[in-house]
Amino acid sequence: MKVLAKPGAKCPMEHKPRAYITDLVVVDVPDSTYYRRLLADGSLILADSAPVAEQGGHD
Repeated sequence: MKVLAKPGAKCPMEHKPRAYITDLVVVDVPDSTYYRRLLADGSLILADSAPVAEQGGHD
């Protein structure tokens, strides 16, 4: 699913706590409980049709 952080916020990625989802770039994330909870509490918002950023490379 494609998400953004709410305006002015940033949320850590599920398995990369030092990588953040911001309100500037749409990110494609898995449909997991972690991201569903962030959506439910308003920290993340669903993005419908915008360019998708890569989730980062291998560390």
